[in-house]
Amino acid sequence: MTAGRDAPDHPVAGRDTTTVLKLGGSVVTEKNTPETVDTEALGRAAEAVAAIPGRVVVVHGGGSFGHHHAAEHGVSSTEGTHDDGAIRAIHEAMKRLNGAVVGGLVEAGVSALPVHPFSAAARTAEGTLRLETDPTTTMLEERFVPVLHGDAVVHAGAGATILSGDEIVVALARTLDADRVGVCSSVPGVYDADGEVIDRIASFEDVADAVGASDSTDVTGGMAGKVRELLSLDARAYVFDLDGLETFAAGGDPGTEID
Repeated sequence: MTAGRDAPDHPVAGRDTTTVLKLGGSVVTEKNTPETVDTEALGRAAEAVAAIPGRVVVVHGGGSFGHHHAAEHGVSSTEGTHDDGAIRAIHEAMKRLNGAVVGGLVEAGVSALPVHPFSAAARTAEGTLRLETDPTTTMLEERFVPVLHGDAVVHAGAGATILSGDEIVVALARTLDADRVGVCSSVPGVYDADGEVIDRIASFEDVADAVGASDSTDVTGGMAGKVRELLSLDARAYVFDLDGLETFAAGGDPGTEID
């Protein structure tokens, strides 16, 4: 079944349902080996995406592509650069990964099309994100599956900073009035202080002492950033790993629910 098409037997979603799904960079790449795609994991993820009914938007992280170059040049979501070579290096790396993700989805029968945020977004001097979503909305109306990604983004007064996939997920979920949001990460959910997966998070204070940055190079805030962003949404959101993606695609409740 192709994502974005009919799925009358789906227990939660139907043709008019909108799902925003983030595929973490740690899921689709070998995050500790520069510019290496995890082809097996990407294939599994693509098959699950193909089973999601209704309108689907996919966002993927930087993994060993964007994060590697961003760290090398000292660029993060808060630290900018005016080095045009550094900006191109980050963006071109993300385009390469995006091409691999789109290709994997297409192989699974998904009508995937690339959307590069570098040419569709900017930050104000105050850090407010402005993301042009008309192309994404029109793609969904035409039953395509837009595939966006973390990227470098021009930032007034700072040259360029990093726009995380998590920020994009939140922006799209709000603009598209998404019904469900999924964040497929390298862990089965958000852990508590004892290392157990938390079933549900209603406020950041509930987990502030337990969440922290990811284990690998990550310039966008790790799990703490994910939780903060997802808590700001009206849509029901979930954090889960690749094993939970099929459950999410089937309308289930994998990992940690964040609302």
